[in-house]
Amino acid sequence: MAARLPLDLDPPVRQLRALLLGVDDRDLTAPTPCPGWSVATLLDHLMRLSEAFAEAARKGADASGDGPPPAPSAAHLSPHWRSRLPVLLEELATAWKEPAAWLGEARAGGVTMPARAMGTVAANELVMHGWDLARATGQDFAADPRVLTTLIDFLAAGPPGGTPGFLGPHVPIDPDEDALPRALALAGRDPHWRPPRVRDVPSAHLHREHPPAARSA
Repeated sequence: MAARLPLDLDPPVRQLRALLLGVDDRDLTAPTPCPGWSVATLLDHLMRLSEAFAEAARKGADASGDGPPPAPSAAHLSPHWRSRLPVLLEELATAWKEPAAWLGEARAGGVTMPARAMGTVAANELVMHGWDLARATGQDFAADPRVLTTLIDFLAAGPPGGTPGFLGPHVPIDPDEDALPRALALAGRDPHWRPPRVRDVPSAHLHREHPPAARSA
């Protein structure tokens, strides 16, 4: 009988792969719930984290070296992200299907921790950034209830003030909210975040096909 794994990363990976199909080139400069990050910056981060967490599952060398990884950047986003990122996500999910991935310790982003915690962090990154991408591009989002239950327990055990560089402070929320908003709030996100609306420009200032008529003498 196959060993039961602590978490299945397939559901958040499938969700993200579906969301990528809905990203238009015009979306790349759009803001996301991650302060200061555009969609392109978020996609660059997803590529980096997919590689790093897959390598962590394999107990390989930390791709980022001994220090923290470089900051995500829209300028560094691969021009081939549409074909490459789905493959990296699939490789990530596959790597964490191995029971050995969850044993001992794992290292990613310059941090070493118990492998079980590292796998949970990977799942959290996939779910949270999946939601970020969905909100930024106007797409629907649904998370696997079993994954959310694990994430809520994991995030609730963290410091309410957040973890710099990883999680923001807990956002106050009604305790009777559904699992997804609760998980988002524990991860430091505002579940009600929406992209800022472009201010309407008065139509008189948009088009001036004819110069103003000359005043009569």
